[in-house]
Amino acid sequence: MRRLGATVKLAGEDYDAAKAEAEAHAAAEGLFYVEDGAHAAIAEGAGTLAREITEAGAFDALIVPLGNGALATGTGCWAKHALPGVETAAAAARRAPAMAESVRTGRVIETATADTIADGIAVRVPIPSAIPAVRAVIDDVVLVADDHIRTAMALLGEVLDLVVEPASAAGLAALIADPDRAGGANGSPSPCAAAMSEETRK
Repeated sequence: MRRLGATVKLAGEDYDAAKAEAEAHAAAEGLFYVEDGAHAAIAEGAGTLAREITEAGAFDALIVPLGNGALATGTGCWAKHALPGVETAAAAARRAPAMAESVRTGRVIETATADTIADGIAVRVPIPSAIPAVRAVIDDVVLVADDHIRTAMALLGEVLDLVVEPASAAGLAALIADPDRAGGANGSPSPCAAAMSEETRK
């Protein structure tokens, strides 16, 4: 980012502390503060992922990582529009459950810590306006263990030759924890179902 000309400041002990520092900096400098989960345009951009998926064919379920909610809102909104019968779910880290519990209850629930390998979804302080947005398009919220996230990362490397960061593997981690979600469109087996079932048996 610095090589591209950006001024980068490292601050805060975790994700939410860094956000607070960034917001304070923007206010002091008169800058526009861009916050993931707080702007409709960001959710709409994330929704293009779901559009690409639906253009590839029908499916029964969509599971996405749950951080501040932009990805869940955008993809869930498009999936419900394009395939009204699809089940949408969001996967949060078990050791960072603030957003998941907030979506489940419909009220802001903060946690003192968010100690997970998946730092991209390690939310302690949910954005209030994101909670109803996620609730409107997500049918279920699941919590995934860090061990399942690690297994998902390894599986993506072995099966698809992808190197991913932990937060992006949360959806697959949910499938590893509950392989019954892995049925393909029209009830046909998913290509990864056998691999996920084998990982679960381990």
